[in-house]
Amino acid sequence: MDQGPMSSAEAKKPSWRLAAPHDKRTQGLVVSGFEHLPVGRALFVQFGWDGVRSQGGGAWLKALNDSAPITDADGRDERCAAIALTYEGLRKMGLDAEALASFDRPFTEGMFQEDRLRRLGDRESGAWLETVISGGPIWSGNTPLTPAAAEAGAHAQPSERVETPVTVHALILLYEKDEASVEAWRTVVTQTVQGHGANIVRELEFNLAPEADGQVHEHFGFTDGVSQPIPFDAKGAVTLSTGAVAQKDEWNGLQLGEFLFGFENAHNEVAPGPTVSDSAIGKAAGLRAQEGNEGFLDLGANGSYMVVRELQQDVASFWRSMDQAAVKINSDPPGGKAVDADWVANRVIGRDREGNLLCPHDTVLQRDQYGYPNNDFAFFDRDPDGYGCPLGSHVRRGNPRDGLAPTAEDKGTLLAAANSHRILRRGRKFGKKIPDPRVDDQARRGLLFVCLNTDIGRQFEFVQKTWILNPNFSTLFDETDPLVGPKCNFTIPEEPLRRVIPVETFIQMAGGEYFFLPSLPALRYLEAL
Repeated sequence: MDQGPMSSAEAKKPSWRLAAPHDKRTQGLVVSGFEHLPVGRALFVQFGWDGVRSQGGGAWLKALNDSAPITDADGRDERCAAIALTYEGLRKMGLDAEALASFDRPFTEGMFQEDRLRRLGDRESGAWLETVISGGPIWSGNTPLTPAAAEAGAHAQPSERVETPVTVHALILLYEKDEASVEAWRTVVTQTVQGHGANIVRELEFNLAPEADGQVHEHFGFTDGVSQPIPFDAKGAVTLSTGAVAQKDEWNGLQLGEFLFGFENAHNEVAPGPTVSDSAIGKAAGLRAQEGNEGFLDLGANGSYMVVRELQQDVASFWRSMDQAAVKINSDPPGGKAVDADWVANRVIGRDREGNLLCPHDTVLQRDQYGYPNNDFAFFDRDPDGYGCPLGSHVRRGNPRDGLAPTAEDKGTLLAAANSHRILRRGRKFGKKIPDPRVDDQARRGLLFVCLNTDIGRQFEFVQKTWILNPNFSTLFDETDPLVGPKCNFTIPEEPLRRVIPVETFIQMAGGEYFFLPSLPALRYLEAL
């Protein structure tokens, strides 16, 4: 969720931040998950006007910024807000066709493009898969097809449009210190934007109350936010809380351009973002000229693409499945080491409940010098066969590090390759804690998955398709991620025999879309539409 596992204690571990002037140009959500503000709201916005506004399309955004100023990245605020917009939201606000065409293809097509849904494991042969809630998703951006998309200059669209009942054009995220404060703020924000034709059509409540160990656990009971990339920039745009310029971290270091447009990415190229024609309005908003592209201003600089998926968690199903798997292991073959549901669940995740990496011989990786779960490790030398952290576990699929290297000589290359696909997660859980984890109370709970990346196809979509849902990942056969994938088998390597257990579908997608997270100057430009 943030730079490290969330804790009620004051963090001592150095964190990264943006140097001036980038800190005041970038939304604070890029640098922080606002863990000091435990409650919040996700407000899904639909524009109520018909068609495209020729003028005044940004009036609602300007009004929003008066009641909920979007937080920049220059330090800790008493309350925080973030905003992102879909392709169709930008189009309806009046962003011109030339600017819309400068966005990346996944964004202009939207998450619910037919082929993209198949790659993400949501839909196939015209039917929703079991990893989607019954009846199909509730919301998306409902990105338009031709002729509207063609008129906007977008890339080629599929012949079939996949629609959801609710259309979302923007997402507002509010973070506050307590429930009363955020509810009062939500009321003001709702009234403000509705007065300008923007309606709140869906809402999720965030709550990050820590457990007895002082850490925040997701609904299945595991510490979240343990593994995150650590950005750096060759020109000094990233600093540490100690005041030093951030250098490349050996295990998790990644160029800032993987998460922010306008900086060098993992391919040592400046991550390209969207552009707008040079104008007095753009310059007044603070947009800079795009280098090597005369006549255009850089709308993307200090912004990013934001992937959002509402994932509902079936906690009772998860723990009942872990119980059944433990019974199976204990009875087949007989005489082996007895295990329980926690033992199985730890291996599905790849870490224990406190976030410590599983290692061979039923041990865990020792915590770092700050008392946090250690994230500085590789798999090739420590656990090549998955006797600690199983090869197909959620942790290992989400970030295989050097574990896919065929030889020792390839370790560095494979670690660098794996890092080039990483994402910066900024999600939060929603819903109340389940009273009894093995009894379904029918309440809605889960994770609003939020991640930032500048190349949706190479980062988020690659991780989802090539690692999470790959049935032949890392020498495995006909298995997918045991936590977020569909019903399948899951292999737990052991000596002398491996264990193979069935796992159910525990997480289902209720909606999702690709958003543009604008910089503060870009927001000022959009306000002027």
